[in-house]
Amino acid sequence: MKNKITDLRNHLFETIEALKDPDHPMEVQRAKAIYETAQTIIESGKLELQFIDLVGKGENSPFFEQPKLVQPAPARKEITANASS
Repeated sequence: MKNKITDLRNHLFETIEALKDPDHPMEVQRAKAIYETAQTIIESGKLELQFIDLVGKGENSPFFEQPKLVQPAPARKEITANASS
């Protein structure tokens, strides 16, 4: 899938930055159109996750990135004061 949730976030933050640009602010109507489109995409993603939960097949949504699991560090051995005894 080409576009993911992080892409949507980036576009929304770009819109905020463009709205705040003092020299060339984005038109409010254009920002509203971006917002409404983003809301539609978010609602679609919610429905997709609900469907996956209902079907229960352990599938993942290609829209939402899967978290990268961090491997735990190997357990360290305790060093005791009498280690040489």
